[in-house]
Amino acid sequence: MEHFTAEEIIAWAQDRFGRQLALSTSFQPAGMAVLDMAARRGGPFRVFTLDTGRLPEETHQMMETVRRRYGIEVEVVMPDAAEVEAMVRQHGSNLFYRSVALRTLCCQVRKVRPLERKLKEFKAWMAGMRRDQAGSRAGIPKVDSSSEPVKIHPLADWTRAQVDDYLKRHSVPVHPLYAKGYASIGCEPCTRPAGADEEERAGRWWWEQGAAKECGIHFEPDGTSRRAVDVLLGRILKPEEPNREYA
Repeated sequence: MEHFTAEEIIAWAQDRFGRQLALSTSFQPAGMAVLDMAARRGGPFRVFTLDTGRLPEETHQMMETVRRRYGIEVEVVMPDAAEVEAMVRQHGSNLFYRSVALRTLCCQVRKVRPLERKLKEFKAWMAGMRRDQAGSRAGIPKVDSSSEPVKIHPLADWTRAQVDDYLKRHSVPVHPLYAKGYASIGCEPCTRPAGADEEERAGRWWWEQGAAKECGIHFEPDGTSRRAVDVLLGRILKPEEPNREYA
């Protein structure tokens, strides 16, 4: 389906999967463009977002903006409270600053595991990922049928300029932090504005050197980090085990 346009892919997905199709969005430009296209087409789909408990207030404002503008119920997915409590008890609230493994653990507990639980409700899901956002995303397909549920990237071959042009032409709401120099937005303590000469995701976990700017939702971290996170996560889920921290 690489030759399909974004609108054609969205129409195909709505026709094939109906209410078992979801859009996962954090209300950034590409995700908002996909949402607007799907809403304009009028076919069935659901929208959900991950509320990690550390989001900026402006992201909560976007949830309300989407509800008012499109009349869409945004399904808010939250992490397991017991898992968050165990993680914070063992490693503190700002563990992510201390190592890549601990930062990935926080992403696992607050984002990846809630997403995995939510995706059990669907046969397919869309995301606003683009190949030009970062080197780790350069090879993403428009439709990944090997994934379960099927993963769809309608804007995979779009540029940031194309996204911005679409938003302007259709007066699509834009996340308020973009006016303050942000180029990618995640949790409040883990995101900063990016410079004009920086990669789009440079403002994410900016204190890390040489690590992929990914949370684990779309891509696995490198193997070493993955093994470290597995052990750390095991101690969150089974807190009776001895606590030896990876740092």
